[in-house]
Amino acid sequence: MTGSSRKPRLLVAMRDELPEGFFGPHEWVRLKAVVDVIPGFPFTDFDTLTGAEALAEADILLAAWGTPALTRARLKRAPRLRMVAYAAASVRTFAPAEFWDAPGILVTTAASAMAVPVAEFTFAAIIMCGKDVFRLRDDHRAERGAGGFGSRRGLNFPYLGNHSRRVGIVGASRIGRLIIEMLARSKFQIAVYDPFLKAQEAAALGAMKMELHDLLAWSDTVSLHAPILPETRHMIGARELSLMADRAVLINTARGWLVDHGALLVEARSGRLRILIDTPDPEPLPPDSPFYDLPNVVLTPHIAGALGNELRALSDLAITEIERFVGGLPPLHPVHKRDLEHMA
Repeated sequence: MTGSSRKPRLLVAMRDELPEGFFGPHEWVRLKAVVDVIPGFPFTDFDTLTGAEALAEADILLAAWGTPALTRARLKRAPRLRMVAYAAASVRTFAPAEFWDAPGILVTTAASAMAVPVAEFTFAAIIMCGKDVFRLRDDHRAERGAGGFGSRRGLNFPYLGNHSRRVGIVGASRIGRLIIEMLARSKFQIAVYDPFLKAQEAAALGAMKMELHDLLAWSDTVSLHAPILPETRHMIGARELSLMADRAVLINTARGWLVDHGALLVEARSGRLRILIDTPDPEPLPPDSPFYDLPNVVLTPHIAGALGNELRALSDLAITEIERFVGGLPPLHPVHKRDLEHMA
């Protein structure tokens, strides 16, 4: 937007509690240097009088969780909008199919920043589940120091440990690739399933390319990182789970969409598999869900993604994209309609 005599008007739209986490003094200084922030933020409704007026003024939208969907009707009330900087991952939440028919609006995503804490969390989960930390923690709590794992049971449990552990990554997404990179620096064997990935590309990442069923049968630990697409709905069902070895670990920090939870519950109740779920289906699980009480299941409340001070990494990237847009520079992480065919 170089050449304009006025600063672009920025609309901040997100859940009410998010600005405090996203923006400190440094972030506000950066924003106000290049834009005029429309007062009254954060906006969560574009159909009220104040929301509609703010949308009509906006040149740039800084969006995150809680941003109303930019439907065709709302876009008609946003004649000046030229950029949406999304300070989170999946743009599908605010950009329905009809959004992409509107020409001239740049969309950027902070998915690359979001990928880092998810990958770190997942890598830690692979390590912890490899040593069955959560089950042994519960046993230790029940024993309250009586005996101890090493002296009472010995240390020779072949299914425990991480030396040369076989890890299968389902989906060579941003997150999947980061995890492969982390695993490749340690003593792991790594396989990856992704229909869009070539064998030589997998090898360059440090992994072997496998078909899904082969990967499931081969792996000691399987970690899911596929996008939400029609063809990935319940891609892990009863047949796929049956292929996994006894005591193998299934980790889902992607979306519950990928897993048939009815089939997963059958396996979980059998005790055959060890399971860590950060993103169940439905989310959250109902209070009476058996998953809460099964000793071989670890549930976390969708915390793999940005949390606490990690939100600043998202806003930092979104602000960088805004600075570049105002300065006439190309975006770092643009999103195009064609990208939706293979991204979350």
